[in-house]
Amino acid sequence: MKFSAVFLFGILFTIAPKFYAQSGTLQSLIPKPEKIIPSEGKFTFDNKITVKSTSGKLASYFKNKIFELTGIKLMNDSSAKIKTIIFESGVLPNESDKEAYNLEITQSTITISANTDEGIFRGIQTVFQLIPPEIKKSRNGKPFVLPACKIEDNPRFQWRGLNLDCSRHFMSKDFIKRYIDILAYFKFNTLHWHFTDDQGWRIEIKKYPKLTQIGAWRKEADGSLYGGYYSQEDIKEIVEYAKSRYINIVPEIEMPGHCLASLASYPENSCTGGPFEVTNMWGVMKDVYCAGRDSTFIFLQNILDEVIDLFPGKYIHIGGDEVPKDRWKECPRCQERIKTEGLKDEKELQSYFIKRIVNYLESKGKTAIGWDEILEGGLAPGVIVQSWQGHDGAIAAARQKHYTICSPTSHTYLNYDPDNLDLKIAYSFEPVPVELNEEEAVYVIGSEANLWTEHCPQEKVDSQLFPRILALSEVFWTTGSKDYDEFYSRLKNKYEDLTSLGIKYGRESKLITYKVEHNTDPQQYIVTFDIHQEGVNLRYTLDGTTPTYKSEIYTQPIVVNNTSKLVAAAFRDTFFLNKKINFDFIFHKAVGSDIKIINEYSLHYRANGDNSLVDGIRGTDDFHDGMWQGYQGVDFEAVIDLGSEKEISRVVPRFILNSNSWVFLPKKVVISISKDGSKFSDEKVIANDVPQKNSEIIIKEFGADFIASKARYIKVFAESIKVCPEWHPGAGHKAWLFIDEIVVE
Repeated sequence: MKFSAVFLFGILFTIAPKFYAQSGTLQSLIPKPEKIIPSEGKFTFDNKITVKSTSGKLASYFKNKIFELTGIKLMNDSSAKIKTIIFESGVLPNESDKEAYNLEITQSTITISANTDEGIFRGIQTVFQLIPPEIKKSRNGKPFVLPACKIEDNPRFQWRGLNLDCSRHFMSKDFIKRYIDILAYFKFNTLHWHFTDDQGWRIEIKKYPKLTQIGAWRKEADGSLYGGYYSQEDIKEIVEYAKSRYINIVPEIEMPGHCLASLASYPENSCTGGPFEVTNMWGVMKDVYCAGRDSTFIFLQNILDEVIDLFPGKYIHIGGDEVPKDRWKECPRCQERIKTEGLKDEKELQSYFIKRIVNYLESKGKTAIGWDEILEGGLAPGVIVQSWQGHDGAIAAARQKHYTICSPTSHTYLNYDPDNLDLKIAYSFEPVPVELNEEEAVYVIGSEANLWTEHCPQEKVDSQLFPRILALSEVFWTTGSKDYDEFYSRLKNKYEDLTSLGIKYGRESKLITYKVEHNTDPQQYIVTFDIHQEGVNLRYTLDGTTPTYKSEIYTQPIVVNNTSKLVAAAFRDTFFLNKKINFDFIFHKAVGSDIKIINEYSLHYRANGDNSLVDGIRGTDDFHDGMWQGYQGVDFEAVIDLGSEKEISRVVPRFILNSNSWVFLPKKVVISISKDGSKFSDEKVIANDVPQKNSEIIIKEFGADFIASKARYIKVFAESIKVCPEWHPGAGHKAWLFIDEIVVE
């Protein structure tokens, strides 16, 4: 019996640690610390711990957060405690960054050393990341193990932000606070809060109550009212919360464009006098603040006074991007302003507008930030340039000795689909342009992840940002060379942690690729899918309805025997991953043919590559759906090789109009045929008869009939308008042309 008891005790002793003492791993830290030195031993985290800190607030925060994450309640009484957690401020070399910290974990002690409380806070987040995700899931108060180690860490950039657009879609107060915690966890330090735009005004201004009475609400296409705003009490609460997490909030009040919600509330600040409505359309609107009225500047200064009172930080973002000049050109007051101020044109009028606001903010002790269009007409002294249209704005600003935030669309606009801006592209981002020399490079103070929310309501934010924002967190924080494969191995370890924190992460990259094979006898399509992310399954329907997590699961190639609508969607368990592919099949003679495309399509809108236009699949009315191929500022031209001579009765290419998104129909389409591929004849010219000004989304077929014709080759040419028309808010900028399928009957 003694043997049995001892044996049983041995079993329990061996098994018990595996049952409750899960261990954290250094191989899941994101962003990666500058230096990690693993040590022998481990620290068992339980309630027999005392916390010693030079900051009572940090000690309190740590204890509360530990209880929230693990269920372990650390007592204030230090008697009988055998392990210690120490937070020491003011102990690193003086030249150390204010966010730098050292972390040492031994069997009996966790010590975080820094020069400031902010540095200690960053080290605390590293400790939180080391907590095993199983503990965060259960939060049952059971002990866990942290690996012994020494970490030395500090940030590469002082500005590490998220730009969150709460105008297009409103986000709740609790949601904003949740994201402040998430940003802190991954060592961001800035929330760029986009409050105002054409589609909604989201901040209470007591002097101008109509901004929220009218400007915070828009009528949707179905007649429903959408909106919301933050009261000044809400904002004070959020600002205080962010302060305790060492997150700087930078409010953005857009001007002189992107202001239709404001003009709908106070139309007297426009060039025309209105009336206006808060728009439910996306894009760039013509109506802007009138630069010729002094009352406009008084209005904006009064708004900024209240904003300044609410946000104690140093910076105010004033937008300045995408400002159409149409109204200013037609406005006698604006033209008089150009004359009296000795300005050359409307570009210099924009510079005048920005400089006037910048000077006002400077008089109030604030520094203005603006998008890179504020470079037009000359920079105001002291203003910070946020470069979004590539790196050029950052280069120009740095060479003029202006600080700059480099956040180009190519790498940081996470509202872009992961099919086009994937995890690897985000991780490859280098915020400092290679064109800058060492002296100029110091003016690049950092970068931001950007989320514009036209197509992203609150419930989709997690899956749109994650996991790609983690790649950017490491780009912004970690100094030194990058290794994507090593980062990706840590990311795979991090996924369970994201789940434990309630983050519904989305796609890394092009989640689903597919191959469509066409058989002629019998007529059928065979669709084969490949899934490129672990833990994801595909569900589908064949009647055009959107799949749910209960729909048929994909296990083998799908055979489609007639013209039908296959819809496939990706799920992680029951969670829809914001990725759906629509297949509107049509059988025709060119399916599977070779096609030579003359001008290059955009890599952002490549559909399924060169053969997309003859794959038998038509697009939906959403040109982002992966079936439309986009051409920016160029004509479309292609030659289809049917493989042999065939009778042809009709050729029908399809194009889409979405003028609010700068997508236009061709001026005309020219279709011709050939037997040898060199001499084309029987040319058909189909002129566009749909007004480009139409604000609706329209799919138009440019069909041409051929009577008793035989041909092997078909040439399709579509003449693009190339640039947005004068009447369009994007006048002068490159226009888009989209085509989805060339049907041959």
